[in-house]
Amino acid sequence: MEKEPQTTRQGKKQVRKNLFVKMFIIIVLCILDGGLAISIQLYAYVQAAPKIEDNSFDLADSSTMYNQNDELIAILSNGEERQLIKVEDIPQHVQDAFIAIEDVRFYEHSGLDLKRIGGAVLSNIMNGFGSEGGSTITQQVVKNSLLNSEKSIKRKVQEAYLALELEKEYTKDEILELYLNKIYFGNGVYGIEAAAGTYFEKSVDELTIEEAALLAGLPQRPSSYDPFQAPEQAEERRNTVMHVMKDDDFITDEEYRAATNVSVEEVLQDKRRKQEVSDAFMDQVYKELESIEGIDASMLYNGGLEIYTTYDQEAQEHVDEVLNSGEFVTYPDERFQAGVTLIDNRTGEIKAIGGGRNQEPGKSRANYATNIQRSPGSTIKPILDYGAAIEYLNWSTYQQIEDEEITYTGSEQVIRNYNGDYHGIVSMREALTQSWNIPAVKTFKEVGSERAREFAANVGLTIEGSLYESYALGSFKEGISPLELAGAYAAFGNEGIYNEPHVVRKVVFPDGKEINMQPQSIEAMRDSTAYMVTDMLQTVVEEGTGILANIEGVAVAGKTGTTNFNEETKQKYNISEGVPDVWFAGYTSNYTAAVWTGYRQVNEENYIKTREHRQIAQQIFREVMVKMVDEETNDFQKPDSVEEIIIDTKTGERATESSHEGEIVTELFVSGTTIQDAYSLVKGEWEQKQAKKDDEKHSNVNRGGNKDDVEKEKEKPKDPETNEENEKEEKESKEEKKEGQEEEEESNGKPEDDMEAPEPEHTEDDEDVEEPNINEEKDESNSKSEEKDKDQEQDGTTEEEPELNED
Repeated sequence: MEKEPQTTRQGKKQVRKNLFVKMFIIIVLCILDGGLAISIQLYAYVQAAPKIEDNSFDLADSSTMYNQNDELIAILSNGEERQLIKVEDIPQHVQDAFIAIEDVRFYEHSGLDLKRIGGAVLSNIMNGFGSEGGSTITQQVVKNSLLNSEKSIKRKVQEAYLALELEKEYTKDEILELYLNKIYFGNGVYGIEAAAGTYFEKSVDELTIEEAALLAGLPQRPSSYDPFQAPEQAEERRNTVMHVMKDDDFITDEEYRAATNVSVEEVLQDKRRKQEVSDAFMDQVYKELESIEGIDASMLYNGGLEIYTTYDQEAQEHVDEVLNSGEFVTYPDERFQAGVTLIDNRTGEIKAIGGGRNQEPGKSRANYATNIQRSPGSTIKPILDYGAAIEYLNWSTYQQIEDEEITYTGSEQVIRNYNGDYHGIVSMREALTQSWNIPAVKTFKEVGSERAREFAANVGLTIEGSLYESYALGSFKEGISPLELAGAYAAFGNEGIYNEPHVVRKVVFPDGKEINMQPQSIEAMRDSTAYMVTDMLQTVVEEGTGILANIEGVAVAGKTGTTNFNEETKQKYNISEGVPDVWFAGYTSNYTAAVWTGYRQVNEENYIKTREHRQIAQQIFREVMVKMVDEETNDFQKPDSVEEIIIDTKTGERATESSHEGEIVTELFVSGTTIQDAYSLVKGEWEQKQAKKDDEKHSNVNRGGNKDDVEKEKEKPKDPETNEENEKEEKESKEEKKEGQEEEEESNGKPEDDMEAPEPEHTEDDEDVEEPNINEEKDESNSKSEEKDKDQEQDGTTEEEPELNED
């Protein structure tokens, strides 16, 4: 075969060479051209990236709330539960746990870790784009603060660029601080400090190695590694973190072995969430905080406030159980409502608030402890009537008042007692113990409306407008709440010192500024007034209308209160017997509680019907207060400004050895006043007693004299020889009195201290109580009522269709 010419072979080689060159040039040109296009696209991505501003990394800092013992009880957040912390306050082993598992070369790179990126690229080629990230801690800060979580080339380019920029402007420690405060740990918790509290009930500086490792493992998949829901997976992830820490020499082999031997469930807190704070209590917290200038709703959730409250978790839980469990009190139906406020006498700190019954957390509800306005009934008598009389008139507990038929000033409307009877001359103590109405109104008139108003204001009860005589019986134009009533009664239990009820003790701002919310104490009355009222209210509980609130072995003072329907409301809803509101307010030497019971809206079914149901307020008080009794619950101490005098009621003077036991009483007087002063309203009675005494003295002189006028010691005399017959008579007398009270109450269809008051004109939604017009003739219903039997004689406090004020 003839060979090809050499030139031909060389030519072919040249042709192939030229083709290769041309292809190379084309490829290079394509690469250059594509690179240019890519460069243009990358430049566009970079130009579109967000700018790093001074406030780019500002974080919403959740406010924290603490109880009476400065223990964390709640985190107030608007979607993100977070507490900010400085990096220098984070222990090194906690920082190491996150660096080991998230970015081991954190302190070596400038924002991007090329080795980590290379590994992520291979994983994405093998398993698909987005299967593994190569993000450093710096990149995660950028992504979480400035970008979104979209898995795209654009986001990754912007993330890389911004990470490099961030490293130029922030130190490594600043970046790590941003990261640990920003990341999500599951269960609605953001940031390492909030996470430590949620999962371990600790602060960051208390975390152990195993606890830090568990938290460091959560950000990758918070739901999958949730220790509450998946403790086994969480423990496996935690151990992986600790293994990496050991391999990178962050912990020793011994530390690793010790930490892995601790189970997740062993260190995890018992409850999934921190203790829930009562909604009723939180209502008052928000109300008080919003009254501070410069604090709005946004700041409450995002301002990083530290809110120190008066919250007593045990007391609050017990109040809620008393109102809702049925274990302590039997309620007539699910609609029956009650409101309770429990206060520390010495400070005014509210320990618990029972906002109502059958209320679901977080749902729309009424707060019957703080946001209602109901007439207080006879619970007002120690304030507007008898307390004011002691304070301004120096009356004694023996003050003699005639219980007789009277009308309101300028009116023909007759004032009646709940049993329809009149009891002649009675002491102030007896009048309050039995809750007679006529002595209360007479006392109010002697005090005067302005001084009564002043006394009420001193204990936190502001009464606007005219103060009518019907107010003496608790028939108010605008009512009060259990919170206000408890605050007023607490002053009696605190030796006359009033402290405004409050739930917030202080507020600390992120910059360290502190606002003290504790109110200034006010001397509302003399200590003599406080003690003398307290002593009478003890009698109310021991043998009067409040006997069901008595706690054996404990000094308890208190008063019942009831309001009544007017005739129009009775007819509208066909009510023969029943009342709209029943109260009890009382106190020990340490705590005060005020209780309201009733219904949200009165109708044919919604009103307090039976005597048993009228006793529920006292039962609630007793069950709540029993929980608060401890070794520090002392008897009330008589001040030096009060003198105790043993009186012979027959002679109206100090008892002597010849005084009969059944005619002896021990009463309290303001130092410097006399027994004769107690007869200022019934001087004729005093004169008769003196005349009778003179006759007896003259008779004794004629018989040779009698030296029995020597005064006894200022202590209550003991029963001479402990006469069994006298003891038996006294016991029977008390039992008859108690039975008589119950019979009177039942026969009248009204509780112990129902009241008669002027009956105003009412509209459908009007609860106002007005003083009767001086020119008006006696109402026909009033004249008819005089002809009725005892259970229909009394019109009560003219409360018509009480409606809850849900402001």
